[in-house]
Amino acid sequence: MPAMKKIASIYKNAYSGLSPATWWLSLVMLINRSGTMVVPFMTIYLTESRHFTIGMAGIILSLFGAGAICGGLVGGRITDRIGFYPLQLFALIGGGIMFIVLGQMESYRAICIFTFILSFINESFRPANSAAIAHYSKEENRTRSYSLNRLAINLGWAAGGTLGGFIASYNFHLLFWIDGLTNIGAAMLLLAVLSPTRNDATPKKHEQKVIDRSHSAYKDKAYLVFIFLTMIYAYCFFQLFTTMPVFYRQELHLSPFHIGMVMAANGVLIALIEMVIIHNLEGKRKNLYYITIGTVLVACSYIAFNLLPHVGSLAIISMLIVTFGEILSMPFMNSYWVSRAQSHNRGQYAGLYTIAWSTAQVLGPGTGGQIAEKYGFATLWWFIGGLTLAAAIGFKWLQRATDR
Repeated sequence: MPAMKKIASIYKNAYSGLSPATWWLSLVMLINRSGTMVVPFMTIYLTESRHFTIGMAGIILSLFGAGAICGGLVGGRITDRIGFYPLQLFALIGGGIMFIVLGQMESYRAICIFTFILSFINESFRPANSAAIAHYSKEENRTRSYSLNRLAINLGWAAGGTLGGFIASYNFHLLFWIDGLTNIGAAMLLLAVLSPTRNDATPKKHEQKVIDRSHSAYKDKAYLVFIFLTMIYAYCFFQLFTTMPVFYRQELHLSPFHIGMVMAANGVLIALIEMVIIHNLEGKRKNLYYITIGTVLVACSYIAFNLLPHVGSLAIISMLIVTFGEILSMPFMNSYWVSRAQSHNRGQYAGLYTIAWSTAQVLGPGTGGQIAEKYGFATLWWFIGGLTLAAAIGFKWLQRATDR
């Protein structure tokens, strides 16, 4: 019993002190991400249901990334102009509708076009959402606030991945409907609990402030280096959702259901331990220290594919390593960009951060798929593992340079 009380106390402390609005925003995210079923299974859907090659599927996913770049850039600017709340509402409703529409497309050209449009609308949500978390949180618990939001994402990912794998075994098209409707459902909850008329923590009217051009995200040299390194990290990390499911299928011979279970394990583990880990680490060392360690672990997760036997358990081993790497890197990446921003230009900083991930989403699936198709998965994993290690060295260099 004393041990149980101690564990309960650890979890209570990890979750205490966060604002009610932060909890509401995380619940909105949980509902939204519970329907995340299309992207994890998009490559398999395109290759097995639509009979496209892995290279063609990679191009479609790259177009998803291209739309995300445009959405991140425009979304960041709009956030600074009109505020984070209206943009989140529009992106959730518009993205939900576009998921349903995309599921009805059959030709390669139509799927390419509507994938871009969907991504543009859907990903404009990210800068606004990131700025909202910064607004609703305090400096001393900002990393935990982002971790709570990530927890909601990963709980939703676990539920969506598990259910998505089951549904994909019978009908891929249902994935688009579920993803679309959960987007719209999240928008309805956002309207109900965080609209300016219902929640005092949400600004009732966005006031355009005079922006200090000398403190622009586009002139912050250290931040631009950070964005470049983040893009490399994200390029490698995105293989987890694009080429890796195909590797599981073709090389490890896992069924769609088991692929869903492996990917859901990532979300479950993050939900169980990330907040506790972040609560114990937050404020003790600089953000870039933890980012570097996490990036090294992500590199090891890919290299393991070439060093260990190709059995089903390899998927679990690699997923465990990459999960701990993700826990140590991503929450502190969010804290890093927020620490360099001010209230009037958070949209700029959040927009650039979104663009880094979106650019990686353009380059990652297309080039990763092409490398796997032409040179094999072993070559791909050596390349991705080495590139991730290079990013880790870059983050360490940036820490030392900014310390000086």
